[in-house]
Amino acid sequence: MGWLDNLRNGMKKTAAVFKLTKVDWDSLEELEEALLRADTGYTTTDEIVESLKKKRPQNMDELKALMREEIIARLTPVAKPLQIDTTKKPYVILMTGVNGAGKTTTIGKLGQYYKSLGFKVSFVAADTFRAGATEQLQEWGKKIGCPVYSAQTGADAAGLVFDAIKRATEQRDDILLVDTAGRLHNKTDLMNELAKIVRVMKKVDESAPHSAVLVLDATVGQNAIVQVKAFKECASLTGLILTKLDGTAKGGILLALTKEFGLPIHAIGVGERAEDLHDFTAEQYVISLLGD
Repeated sequence: MGWLDNLRNGMKKTAAVFKLTKVDWDSLEELEEALLRADTGYTTTDEIVESLKKKRPQNMDELKALMREEIIARLTPVAKPLQIDTTKKPYVILMTGVNGAGKTTTIGKLGQYYKSLGFKVSFVAADTFRAGATEQLQEWGKKIGCPVYSAQTGADAAGLVFDAIKRATEQRDDILLVDTAGRLHNKTDLMNELAKIVRVMKKVDESAPHSAVLVLDATVGQNAIVQVKAFKECASLTGLILTKLDGTAKGGILLALTKEFGLPIHAIGVGERAEDLHDFTAEQYVISLLGD
């Protein structure tokens, strides 16, 4: 089964929301309800519905075609794979997110992907609060042959990151993926610690982190907006990765996030395997949502 098949299967719950049975061409109420149920957001929903009203689709096939055009036009500008600047050595990628978003697993998948491209990759286990988090990252390190810079449980995370960047520089690592502790966006002390990690990074390399990525659980729907706002403020986010699109009816959150922030969406995840994390494209998303 290929990636697109996995995506389509994973997006079934969201796609089911768009199985329209009838459309009132004047109000498009059923479509409006479908968009809102998929967590597309009120503003984006209003804009899409108003645009379709002006175009006056005459049948369901025409409506779907116009919907595809509308969504692709909105998502194409943010569909940007995570690019590695090879002039930066190491290229430091700061990975952030709330508890349970799948951050550490995503880091392992990214590490495996970049390793397969020939990059020399290393990890930093900067979640020093949980021994389990370090162990999980070390398992990925063993699996794909990547060194893991770590410290004792309870150690200063910023200090560990500082030392790790220096060691990765000495080792001529191409990419350094920094796994930070999962933290609730409304916990001020933890968010301050994340800001400290960013400040300390810059003492080693003023341009670091070169990418600051927020891993989002797609099942949280509109709460993702609040998370992005909080992490953007303390970590200057450069992009997003959405996980757990499989099994959620809230896949429309990608449209809401695009409208609100316009941040690049680097990748989406629809499963636990490394190959289930894939570069995001607007066309594949629309096919999964509305069919061929």
